[in-house]
Amino acid sequence: MNRRDFSQSLLGASVLPLTRAGAQEEPMTERMGKELGVPTEGWVTDVGGIKVGHFTDTRRPTGCTVILCEQGAVCGVDVRGGWPGTRLTDALDPVKGAGNTIKVEAVVLSGGSNYGLAAATGVEQYLREQYLKQNGEGAPPRAFAVPAAIIYDIQLGDWTITPTAESGYRACQAAAAGRVAEGNVGAGAGATVGKMFGRRSAMKAGLGTASLSVGDTGLVVGALAVVNAIGDVINPRTGRIIAGARTPDGKGLLDQMARMRAGQRWRPSNQNTTVAIVATNVRFNKTEMSKIAQMASAGMARAINPVFTTGDGDTVFAISTGTAAIRVQHGAVGALAADVLADAIVRAVINAEGIPDLPGYRDMARQK
Repeated sequence: MNRRDFSQSLLGASVLPLTRAGAQEEPMTERMGKELGVPTEGWVTDVGGIKVGHFTDTRRPTGCTVILCEQGAVCGVDVRGGWPGTRLTDALDPVKGAGNTIKVEAVVLSGGSNYGLAAATGVEQYLREQYLKQNGEGAPPRAFAVPAAIIYDIQLGDWTITPTAESGYRACQAAAAGRVAEGNVGAGAGATVGKMFGRRSAMKAGLGTASLSVGDTGLVVGALAVVNAIGDVINPRTGRIIAGARTPDGKGLLDQMARMRAGQRWRPSNQNTTVAIVATNVRFNKTEMSKIAQMASAGMARAINPVFTTGDGDTVFAISTGTAAIRVQHGAVGALAADVLADAIVRAVINAEGIPDLPGYRDMARQK
């Protein structure tokens, strides 16, 4: 199938899943969640002070997702992949930037490879307009901190269609608290997994989110992940692969690491990356948030194998909105964030809808 035919097929059969991921099959999502032992309710927006907005480009599977922090948030980051595409991550280093409590106003996750970093410019424009609207045209100059990270999805459809500044701006306009759309939306629209031995055996993945409210403590931890991994996705609760490279007949899962151990040659690729954000309502400084991001990366390793490879740009942001007046040890939050991020990765898979030549978890489940 050539690029033009591929794009046309997307515009035909797959427009609905791209724009309303999960909405048309909610009972199936709940059933799959129960089978896997993964909650299907709870979103990163359960952390106070956060809104999420998607822009999904229906001309091909790509888009961007904006996490807006209305009152600002202290942010850390952990970049583990060997080929990252990021923006402003150096400023999040605890020994850099303007102090240990510097705040960001938004975080952008985007498709479109390096081109997709342009979405952050649109977010800055939106934030500047809101600032001037609230404070008047004579307000003192202000620069907004909007770190970003991208996935490589330009191998699908017309690669010249990538998220732009307008895409980021429109994602901000769509941002809201409450339920977050998952699957083939925003930055997850063009996400795929299981590509160690080429794209022919790969599967469709997407964007997922999850949250945890810890007893009656008031502590909330949330996560949002865009899963575009070269590796297989594993359900940490069972240790079983749920998405990844398919067998030659397309009906089963290959287990890429088992094939490597048996001597099958891995095809190195820079066309991957899982990007994520974890969030908490507890107040921490940048050093503590950087450690939380680092610990949360363990959740990525539990749910994806292999991960953090030389061709991945795997990146985890961690934000603290500080809306809860409670004290918690940041190491405890990091441990919880790893669990919640692993759940978000699984949900990114079970909410994904297949597109031509790239079936999703739902499609494979229907075949059984």
